[in-house]
Amino acid sequence: MRILICGDVDARTGRESVAKYLPELKKKFALDFIVINVDNAAGGFGITADIAKEFFNMGADILTGGNHVFDQNGVIPFLEAEPRMLRPYNLVASTPGHGFSETKTAKGQKVVVIHLLGQRFMPIIGNDPFESCSQLLSRYILGKNVDAIIVDFHAEFTSEKNALGHFLDGKVSAVVGTHTHIPTSDERILEHGTAFQTDLGMCGDYDSVIGAKKEDIVEKFTKIHTKVRIQSATGESTFCALMVETDNKTGLATSVRAFKLGGCIETPFIS
Repeated sequence: MRILICGDVDARTGRESVAKYLPELKKKFALDFIVINVDNAAGGFGITADIAKEFFNMGADILTGGNHVFDQNGVIPFLEAEPRMLRPYNLVASTPGHGFSETKTAKGQKVVVIHLLGQRFMPIIGNDPFESCSQLLSRYILGKNVDAIIVDFHAEFTSEKNALGHFLDGKVSAVVGTHTHIPTSDERILEHGTAFQTDLGMCGDYDSVIGAKKEDIVEKFTKIHTKVRIQSATGESTFCALMVETDNKTGLATSVRAFKLGGCIETPFIS
């Protein structure tokens, strides 16, 4: 199975990069399943129902959020009604929405996507992501009753992301980090067969400070006595994603490939 997982989409320019590159990749690599993190897709803060529908129309199977998933007014009814739009699983049980999904591909393969939130330097405090994920995984055995399991870990600390990757190694197909908007160059397959990347990066304008206009953030750091209205950067975006190929029998990863397409940090596309 070929799975593409896209990093945090930031504002309009990020959405435009997904619209530009996703159809090309889907066709070129015959992708079976697509996951997109949309935590910053609506003006840099959260997601709306209309924007989510745009991603589904582009071919996304599952959308994941993060600490901004509840930011937009009126989004809660959408989160409750749409099982393909995930909020972090390890929040309190009364939290609206869905924290994981079971989906079948066009070929009938079952894919489980689990969305977790880190607990270091996060504005939302939830339950232990390690324990929460472990309990959920007691329902699924990779290669037995599920063909692939993908974990999107929306976390600040690289160490927390690394630790979860090793904790789940051999139990899931892929663990990817999101949230920091900086793509790490450590994509690999761990010892027991799980694909891993500390952070996918963002689909957004990198001539910025993690998606915001650089002038706004520089002023925020240098003139702390003034109030700055943070605006999203509007230049050309780089599309960042990880493609994972899995074994059809075991569900474990057989290859990984990171993409950085367009914008100022583009890595040339090699067929």
